[in-house]
Amino acid sequence: MSNNAISNEIESEIEKRRTFAIISHPDAGKTTLTEKLLLFGGAIRLAGAVKGRKASKHATSDWMEIEKQRGISVTSSVMQFDYKGHRVNILDTPGHQDFSEDTYRTLTAADSAVMLIDSAKGVEAQTKKLFQVCRKRGIPIFTFINKMDREGRNPFELLEELENVLGIRSYPMNWPIGSGKQLCGVYDRKKTQVELFKGDDHQEISVAPVSGYDDEIIREMAGQHLYDQLQEDLMLLDVAGDEFDFEKVRDGELTPVFFGSAINNFGVQTFLENFLSLAPSPSPRKSSDGEIEPSYGPFTGYVFKIQANMNPAHRDRIAFLRIVSGKFERGMSVKHVRAGKEIKLSQPQQFLAQDRDIVDTAYPGDIIGLFDPGIFRIGDTLAQGKELVFDELPIFSPELFSKVTIKNALKQKQFQKGIDQLTEEGTVQVFRTTTGFDEMILGVVGQLQFEVMEHRMRTEYGVDILLQRQPYQFARWVIDEKLDPTKFRINSLLVKDKKDNFVALFENEYAMRTAMEKMPTAKFLETAP
Repeated sequence: MSNNAISNEIESEIEKRRTFAIISHPDAGKTTLTEKLLLFGGAIRLAGAVKGRKASKHATSDWMEIEKQRGISVTSSVMQFDYKGHRVNILDTPGHQDFSEDTYRTLTAADSAVMLIDSAKGVEAQTKKLFQVCRKRGIPIFTFINKMDREGRNPFELLEELENVLGIRSYPMNWPIGSGKQLCGVYDRKKTQVELFKGDDHQEISVAPVSGYDDEIIREMAGQHLYDQLQEDLMLLDVAGDEFDFEKVRDGELTPVFFGSAINNFGVQTFLENFLSLAPSPSPRKSSDGEIEPSYGPFTGYVFKIQANMNPAHRDRIAFLRIVSGKFERGMSVKHVRAGKEIKLSQPQQFLAQDRDIVDTAYPGDIIGLFDPGIFRIGDTLAQGKELVFDELPIFSPELFSKVTIKNALKQKQFQKGIDQLTEEGTVQVFRTTTGFDEMILGVVGQLQFEVMEHRMRTEYGVDILLQRQPYQFARWVIDEKLDPTKFRINSLLVKDKKDNFVALFENEYAMRTAMEKMPTAKFLETAP
């Protein structure tokens, strides 16, 4: 194949791809939405009983034992399917508030985000944190307001909250006809059509083109009261609402909003089709060699996540790689830049949660899993051609801390192996004290990470550990040429991270502010330098 033909092939594959993450607060219905999208893509035949925690069938995207017990997504998995000429990669981020560190990193591999909001609860704490990470990266954000079939808040109130709490303007792509038990359809403002429930049991959905929101079809289906309400709402939106601006959507300044109910499949297909037409194809990534465009010829990619023991029978470790440019081919040799050596990528895999297929080719925007014999770390760059390095993935500041000790001293070797692997995966951050006894302190973003840590150390490495909670609430990386450890004696502790950077742990904001005042020349950073 000529270089021209290869370049055209890559361009056409890039254009097809949409790689996005779904961000939400726990219980907003993320796993349900993910499954319904997979269902439309023909990737699964039957959506699992997500809430049936005792049932043997668990959601396709939840595979770890602890997830099955709790009925939540703890780890980020990747799912891929085709829909109407598009190749869709969904990064299923953990929805549990205690798993934001992994979620933050996964967002670096996405080109856009779908923000899922519960119509009764509005914007919740976790959504706010995740939104900020997307905002910093300037990626487009699409909003799906879920559970419209339940009693919830007024749609205008929800749109107002998006602006007041998150600071983002919104454009409703569709509008609900009724809500809660009265919900009978949604009106699609862009396509001038209605999506309506059919029959008394609301099991079927029909889509009908209409002349506008004053069409008689809507009056017949919805009744006079809901018809009048729809007229009033949409006239108000037409006069006072934001205009649709494609450029603002691309820059992450305007969010297209969709109303629906994932559990009933309601509004999901309309959302998917609109999303695919508006969402960006794979975008460039910053590197030591400037921005690398997806169309840049040689293959490049970076590891954004490492997951050990996805298949307990094989004790395997998978490094998740986001392809940035070029064409990936099974068996190809690439430069592992940090290690400074050539490696062969012989068993790459693509995922539908637990189901994995060996992949022969992949393109920018795709996520592939590489078997990891222990050579990869989060943030590693793999490249052909130039020896470039992609900007390092940020390490976020933990908020909970525990001193960790081993119950059986004879298992020191297994303990160390477990600690090393779980830190490389980003399950926990490890700090060591700088004075007196050499003690190990673990830092996490939320309590559940400690539970996962204990569970995995016991089941995968055969080690029982003892965790003693520490009183600290904040961690800041400290950069100062003349660092004086004596300044961290009251309500604080000076420790070192795995790269030997100094980190100060503080019990409260007052202690942190005091240290900053005493050390005006020092920099206190929220993410690792």
